[in-house]
Amino acid sequence: MYKATKLVIITERVILEGVTDLIEAGGATGWTHVDAGGRGSRGKRSARRPGVGGMMGNVKIEVIVSDHEKAEAIMTSVADQYFGNYSGITYIEPVEILRPYKFAV
Repeated sequence: MYKATKLVIITERVILEGVTDLIEAGGATGWTHVDAGGRGSRGKRSARRPGVGGMMGNVKIEVIVSDHEKAEAIMTSVADQYFGNYSGITYIEPVEILRPYKFAV
C-alpha cells in the first residue's frame, strides 16, 4: 500500500465542469463524481429530485492525488473561484492506494 491524499468537494452540479477543469489544471490525473443530497447552511437538497434538468442538484467529487500540497492547491483554487457565489465544502483525507502510478503526474 502507498500513501496518497483524497480531496473531496461537495458543491452544486451547475459548476461541475468548471470545478473539474480546475482539478485537471491542478495536476490531478482523474476524478469521480456522484449525485449528492443533504442538508446544510443553504438548506436541504435531494439527490433524487435535483430540479430543473438536473442542474439544481449537488455533486460529490472525489480526487486522489499523490501529495497533500497538490490537494490543498486544488482545494484553494476551487474555493477562490466558486465558493463566493455557490455553495460548497471541501476536505482532505489521507488514503492508502494500491497502484501509485495511477496518481502521479
